[in-house]
Parts: sequence; structure tokens; C-alpha cells
Amino acid sequence: MQKNFIDELRWRGMLHDMMPGTEEQLNKEITAAYIGFDPTAASLHIGNLATIMLLKHFQLCGHKPIALVGGATGMIGDPSGKAAEREFLSEDTLRYNQECIKTQLAKFLDFDCGENSAELVNNYDWFKDFSFLGFLREGGKYLTVNYMMSKDSVKKRLETGISFTEFSYQLLQGYDFYWLYKNKNVRLQMGGSDQWGNITTGTEIIRRKEGGAEEIEHKAFALTTPLVTKADGTKFGKSESGNVWLDPTMTSPYQFYQFWLNANDADCPRLLRVFTLLSKEEIESLEKAHAEAPHLRIMQKALAKDVTSRVHSAQAYETAVAASEILYGKGTFEALQGMSDNEILAVFDGVPQTSIARADYEACASVTDLVSVTSQNEVYASKGEARRAIQGNALSINKTKVTDPNQAVNYTLVNDKFLLVGKGKKNHLLIIA
Repeated sequence: MQKNFIDELRWRGMLHDMMPGTEEQLNKEITAAYIGFDPTAASLHIGNLATIMLLKHFQLCGHKPIALVGGATGMIGDPSGKAAEREFLSEDTLRYNQECIKTQLAKFLDFDCGENSAELVNNYDWFKDFSFLGFLREGGKYLTVNYMMSKDSVKKRLETGISFTEFSYQLLQGYDFYWLYKNKNVRLQMGGSDQWGNITTGTEIIRRKEGGAEEIEHKAFALTTPLVTKADGTKFGKSESGNVWLDPTMTSPYQFYQFWLNANDADCPRLLRVFTLLSKEEIESLEKAHAEAPHLRIMQKALAKDVTSRVHSAQAYETAVAASEILYGKGTFEALQGMSDNEILAVFDGVPQTSIARADYEACASVTDLVSVTSQNEVYASKGEARRAIQGNALSINKTKVTDPNQAVNYTLVNDKFLLVGKGKKNHLLIIA
């Protein structure tokens, strides 16, 4: 028995608003719905992941999801939530971004499962042949300026100024819905709550172009999900270094895993519901176990495992866990040896790093010499300080305690270049020889 999509969204807290008749349409037949993603960057981020999960649940409930990559609308820029005009991206950049995003979306949806197989479309395919006058007749004729100015995304920009280009964005997005309605039998557009104005513009264009008959009015629907915020009301989705991207070259799997692992207790119940595929019973069980032993961070670990494994891979998740153990737990030198250069640099991003010439490294007569001569971020300021730390059992190299200040420097360099120095339990330094 298929799950009910609206019921699924309700218990997950993922339903913000929907047009009357939406639930009846979904209960009546397999329905096609789409969400648009503008290629403003080479990767989607975890803010986009919340709406990707809408499409995922939609398909799991037996319906047909369509992901639209906005090759045309990306040239314009959505004014929603923006205080100023966007910078234009070059066509080459947009094309590159489109291909990257298509690859990412393909990881989440099933494109070969029969009647409700997912589809990817690009609105550039139907806008590229439009002339300016042709679009004014095909699209612009059917909306009044009064209607367009009533949208929040426009009203919020009237004081600071909005160009005709960005003002027309909702017209382009609205026409997308009309084109998909006519050519792909799409009956529903979904998105974040900030997209309600743009989405309902599409239903209005469909109603007016199809003659405004009552039976037509109830064949195009809109649904939005709440924007994900933290328990304190602040915006969710950014780390100290900025956006948390889905592309592993922009946010490493280790950094991605750590982002979820460091979530506050108060945020975890909502994050588990929005970003994982865990059932209601599984999530409530995790909440109960977490309440009994908060120090074990049971919710955070389950959240980080589920999301990291699906966005990257089970292997990337295992590597991230092993890396965390190296830095903060009982990880071994062998685990460090199994990592690539990029993985090691990602794991130790934010950890002080220093370089030493290979000749200087090889010239060190003892560990004391090594940890007192490194350049830039010195481990210890003097040999005396280094000796005292070793005698106090506070120094480790490659996860092995140093007990003798005169011990020879005979350590294996990880990947023939890296040496991990531990100062106490939590402070580390990566030496690159």
C-alpha cells in the first residue's frame, strides 16, 4: 500500500501551504509534479536538499517527480529573498552548473521505475526559440502588472529597486508551469515557502491561457514546504565557512558529516524528519534513546549517517567516521594511512598546518628537535617546553605517545608527506614534509 504524500509531509512538518484540491488530486491518480532549481552555482546545497526530499517522498508515495534545471531562468535570477540585484553569470558558467546539478539530482530520484519514473528537464529547451515579442504575446499578455506587484518577492524590493529583468522572473517561472502542464501533464508545482508567489503565478497563467473555466482552474495546484530554520529562528544551512554544498569538492564528506554531527539537540527532531528517510517510529525511538543519554548524541549520529550516506556514499560516511575518531577519539594510525591526500587535507581543514623542508625533517636528531623547529605554527616554542610536554605525557605523533625526548625521528610519513602531531587530547598539528 502506497503512503499518502500529504500525510507524510504533515507528520514530518514539511507542509507549509497548498492550494485547495491538491490532496484530492493526489488521492485520485498518479500525478506529475515539479520543482525548479536555478544553476546559480556548480552545486546544490543543503537548503536545496529540503526541496529535493519533497520530490523523493513524492516518488516514494507513487507519484511522478520532475526536476527542472533552470537554464533560462538562471540567466535572469530569482529576486525572492534577495535585497539587491543578482550578478549575471556567463552562459558557459551556467551550462557547466546545469550539468553538475543534473548529475546531483540523478542521485536522489529513480529514473527507471515504470509509470512514476523521475524526469529531468531544462527550461532553456522551450525558451531558447522565443522572440521577445513572441514571449510578450504568449506569456506577458496573461498577467497584469497589478497582479505581479502584489507578490511579496516584488513588494520587498520596491524600496531598494528592482529591474525589469528580475521583475519578469515570476512570468518566466509561471510559463514553465504552463509548458509542463501542456507538454508533460504536470498538475502540481512544489517548492520552498518563499516560492509561493512564483508558483501561484504559474497556476494563474494556466487558468487564464486555458480560458478560465472552472474545471481548468482545479487542474493546476501549488504546494510549499517551510524553510528550514534552527530552533532559535536563525537560518539553517551554513557552516562557519559558508554554504554546506552537496558537491564533495566544495564541502568534503568529512566536513559534511561533521556539520550534521554538530547539530544542536533542539534542532535534531526537525532535521531528522526533513532530511532523512527514517520512519516516524524510528525517529521517535531515536528521540527517546537520546533523551535517556544525551551525551551519546544518538540523534546526531543517526542524522549524520543517513544524510552523509545518501548524499555521498556509505564508504564516504565510514571514512568520515574514521577521520573523526582520529581527531577526537581512539582512531588508529592505520586508518590515517588508508586516506588519500585530499581526504587527509579535508579532515584537517581548520587544524593548524605547517610545512618543513624534507632536508630539515631528515636532519632532526630527535623528536624534541622536530617539534621545536617547525616553521610557521610551531608546536612548541623551545626544546625545553617540548621536553616538559613529553615528560608530562602530552605529546603524540601519528597517534602514538612519545615517552622519550631523545627518541629518534623514525616515523612513517603518511602518503610520504604527512605527520600528525597531537598536543594533549584535542589539539593537533599537521606537519607536511
